[in-house]
Amino acid sequence: MAFQQGLSGLNAASRNLDVIGHNIANANTVGTKASRAEFAEVYATSINASGGTNAGIGVAVASVSQMFTQGNITVTGNDLDVAINGNGFYELTMPNGAINYTRAGMFKLDRDGNIVTNDGGRLMGYPTDASGMRTGFESQPLRLMTGGPIPARQTENITAVFNLDARAPVAAAAVPPTPFGTYGTTITAFDQQGLEIPVSLVFEKIGNNQWNVYTGVNGADPALSAPFQIDFLPDGTLDPGVVIPPLELASPNDPAAVFNVELNFGGATQFGTSFAVSDLTQDGYRPGELTSLGISDAGVIMARYSNGQSIAAGQIALVNFRNVQGLSPVGGGNWVQTFASGEPVRGAPGEGNMGSLRAGALEDSNVDLTAELVAMMTAQRAYQANAQTIKTQDQVLSTLLNMR
Repeated sequence: MAFQQGLSGLNAASRNLDVIGHNIANANTVGTKASRAEFAEVYATSINASGGTNAGIGVAVASVSQMFTQGNITVTGNDLDVAINGNGFYELTMPNGAINYTRAGMFKLDRDGNIVTNDGGRLMGYPTDASGMRTGFESQPLRLMTGGPIPARQTENITAVFNLDARAPVAAAAVPPTPFGTYGTTITAFDQQGLEIPVSLVFEKIGNNQWNVYTGVNGADPALSAPFQIDFLPDGTLDPGVVIPPLELASPNDPAAVFNVELNFGGATQFGTSFAVSDLTQDGYRPGELTSLGISDAGVIMARYSNGQSIAAGQIALVNFRNVQGLSPVGGGNWVQTFASGEPVRGAPGEGNMGSLRAGALEDSNVDLTAELVAMMTAQRAYQANAQTIKTQDQVLSTLLNMR
């Protein structure tokens, strides 16, 4: 009887329509991967059966697999939208502690500064230093400081790159004498609380290739300070034997709270051109509130603050699997690992076979609507054909029963 074959065909075609309907329904779901029903024929066999004479007894759905092909990348302009261009999955720690994996990069900040998905999964990443260099290989939830300002940083180093005019006369011998402060510059340092401390540097030529440096801190007149001497070599570069003493600064809130700041003049020169300061920097800053953030192609999250500082908050981690088809979908655009998928292989974006990241963009679903509509019509015709086999077998059986 062909009822079994027809019934199995109806079930398989119905399952195929379910898969196609799921694909069409998620054609606009970010990070969704299209599914495909895969069929296998079914035969009845026995130990002593000889091949070539057995008729098949129908069809079965062997597997519903997902096609992990790259979806189109659409630019959104949202800072926390991140698309993966290539292999890999984001790693998430769900509210119940489970580990999920996703390709949907629609992230947000919760009230505690955690980077999360719509269903509360916390994005995992690697710790970095302030410049974005990775400092560890154990993934952890990524978090930004949004609850208050980042603390101030006390100045520890001042770097000045300048050129002193080799044509300048010795200040005391010039007629009229070179005014004090002709060659000078200023910079602002910071104490532990982020309070500003003005620092002045004045240069005065005292001899051939010899200059005195006067410093004024906390508003003091540089002319009243005890100078130190810097010397230049005949080629105009700073004598490497010059010893530059540290500056002693005092907090505006507490003059007794003093601290030392190192001066670096390593790039100073004395050439026959006008005095100019080409670089003047210090490493302190005042407190600042989070204003925006950016994510590089390597996944480094740079938080930008109102004090002008950009500080790395971590690096997004990616994972991959030897058998991505072995991942089990759990809804919400997430998958979990199984025995078939193998253990996750962790890495950073752009390393090895991991894809790079595109911030301000999302990966679209890879569902091809045109192909799905054609497949739906084909599945519908297959369903009708299997129903026809049942109808035909019913007519054959009816004929047998009505024989006289």
